[in-house]
Amino acid sequence: MNKISLLVVGILMFATISNSQTTDTMSNLNESVKTYPKTFSHIGITVPNIEEAVKFYTEVLGFYVIMEPTLVKEENETAIGQMCIDVFGEGWGTFKIAHLSTGDKIGFELFEFKESEEFKATFEPFRTGLFHFSIQDPDVEGLVKKIVDAGGKQRMPIREYYPGEKPYRMCYVEDPFGTVFEIYSHSYELHYSQGAYK
Repeated sequence: MNKISLLVVGILMFATISNSQTTDTMSNLNESVKTYPKTFSHIGITVPNIEEAVKFYTEVLGFYVIMEPTLVKEENETAIGQMCIDVFGEGWGTFKIAHLSTGDKIGFELFEFKESEEFKATFEPFRTGLFHFSIQDPDVEGLVKKIVDAGGKQRMPIREYYPGEKPYRMCYVEDPFGTVFEIYSHSYELHYSQGAYK
């Protein structure tokens, strides 16, 4: 067997062994990593007036507009039309949708349906389901003032999690359309890292 043949045989044997080890490693990896923390993609909020909501969430909270308010029609010809029929059923006709993004790339999806004006938001924290979302801003006081000045509400005094010890603050507010959300001064992990309920 000449040198070239030996080299080819050696490369083939190495590739076979390497592939076998990679397969074993991937198999072991799949077995050991069955559950892992998922990342948050976006949240969807229904509002009575989508143009006013886009104005509030961009001018007060500083979110970016990814897609301006757009009319979606009930039809089976496009992927988005089919998808919306899957979600909402039939008979809705049209609705408006806009896509925004937070500073950390979390999507904020706004919907306006014909019925949105009639069904006002109600504060029902004891009812099963989504209760609130939270926004992080180190200037809690300044953001609360901007929200109130824009027609929203401050639902409570600004509170500290570790009074006199750490500067972690929070406050529940409402947007001008009745959606309740919370403001944190620091990250979720920091707020709860030492057991916040002292």
